[in-house]
Amino acid sequence: MFLGHFGVAFGAKTQPPSVSLGTLFLAAQLADLVWPTLLLLGVERVDIVSHATAANALEFVHYPFTHSLLTEVVGGLLLGLVYWLVRRNAQGALLVGLLVPSHWLLDLVVHQPDLPLFPGHSPLFGLGLWNHLAVTQVVEFALLGLGLWMYMRRTRARNGVGRYGLLGLVAFLVVSHLASIFSPPPASMDFIGWGGQLLWLPVLLAYWVDRNREASGETRPAFAPSIS
Repeated sequence: MFLGHFGVAFGAKTQPPSVSLGTLFLAAQLADLVWPTLLLLGVERVDIVSHATAANALEFVHYPFTHSLLTEVVGGLLLGLVYWLVRRNAQGALLVGLLVPSHWLLDLVVHQPDLPLFPGHSPLFGLGLWNHLAVTQVVEFALLGLGLWMYMRRTRARNGVGRYGLLGLVAFLVVSHLASIFSPPPASMDFIGWGGQLLWLPVLLAYWVDRNREASGETRPAFAPSIS
């Protein structure tokens, strides 16, 4: 799952609006943000297997610290606590904390049975939607589209950055997603680890874009030009 995680983060902006979209991106994708670094350190492992699934060439061998349900719940508690200590916003902290383990639940739909419940000798879970490329794309783009629609109804652009920056952010996500499908298999695990650091870019862009948008009770599309 890739676009779907960002779609959930977009949709979560609706309640409460005070939490930055960048923070929501960070929470929803925390597992995948940390995972590339643990690959580079040799703590977690992925094998490159051509046609491992219809959607990618990756076989996830060992990633109990970033992708087990227990560690994601703990990560959510910690990130939610940090948010509360900084913002003193209990509702926002709860939302941030819940978004972190939402990553495991969405991954459960697409992954092969490789997701552990906890580090150690855990049973592995996964419904394997990645074996059906077309259906996977329907789910990915539906989640992104729904979340983006909710975000655009709840916020409006204050300036060009808020309007066209959002377009650029969404374009970056979609192009990155399509490139991961149609590109050749990655050359090495180090290539995945270093390339995965680019996932921080949409988080930073989301902070920038969201800072240039504001809450709105209006329902007109956020990209529509103002008549006044």
